[in-house]
Amino acid sequence: MFIFLSKLLPLFVYPLGLACIFLLISLFARKKPRLGVGLVAGALGLLWLGSTNWVSTALIRSLEWRYLPAEQLPSGEVIVVLGGGTSAPQAPRQLVELNEAVDRVFYAAWLYHQGAAPRLLLTGGNIEWRGRRDTTPAEEMATILGMLGVPQEALWLESESRNTYENAVNTTQMMRASGIEQVILVTSALHMPRSVALYRKLGWEVIPAPTDYGVTDQIWEDLWQPNLINQLFNFLPSAGNLSQTTTALKEYLGMLVYGLRGWI
Repeated sequence: MFIFLSKLLPLFVYPLGLACIFLLISLFARKKPRLGVGLVAGALGLLWLGSTNWVSTALIRSLEWRYLPAEQLPSGEVIVVLGGGTSAPQAPRQLVELNEAVDRVFYAAWLYHQGAAPRLLLTGGNIEWRGRRDTTPAEEMATILGMLGVPQEALWLESESRNTYENAVNTTQMMRASGIEQVILVTSALHMPRSVALYRKLGWEVIPAPTDYGVTDQIWEDLWQPNLINQLFNFLPSAGNLSQTTTALKEYLGMLVYGLRGWI
């Protein structure tokens, strides 16, 4: 039930969901026109602000830049890769397909080939009520890593976890049973603050290996350029920006909930 509620309830806190609630309430506020107008204005304001390049970029950067790549190649006993970068090979797909977070898999393969660690622990299972899926994210990552030249004997799979907390708990059990003490953690830079906090709370010496950066130095510098046309577009609404804002708010909300539950 917690997994279900943790996926459902936040939808009504993000800009799009909250704006829909405001608009719905305004329909029943006909006897209070000022309240109705205020709710409509609030809904439009939420959608506009959340859809601007300024807001989305600032929110994404505030999370991603907490952990920047190390100057030297990290070295550990195992590379833990959190799932989320693949899609199941369901018809008409012929192979495992990749999404925007697949950088995790490619970066983990690169770290392995550079000798950062002798093994990779891939973690990620399925949520039953979100649709049938014959393979798990962990298995799908293993398929892609095999294509990238990582031998199957170097791969270690955890295919039962349904969220980041279970990723950490399940892999912790596996690694402690094998006497591992130090891990290299690979996930998207946006997701790294919550992930590192989880593993450290469980007593691990974590070496963050972030990837999948959405905000680069150049993107951040361009945001501040005193160019009238650029700034006009920075303040115009965009569905892509709204999606990024929602993703960042999801992480902040996740950190809040995990903190309240004592997980981080």
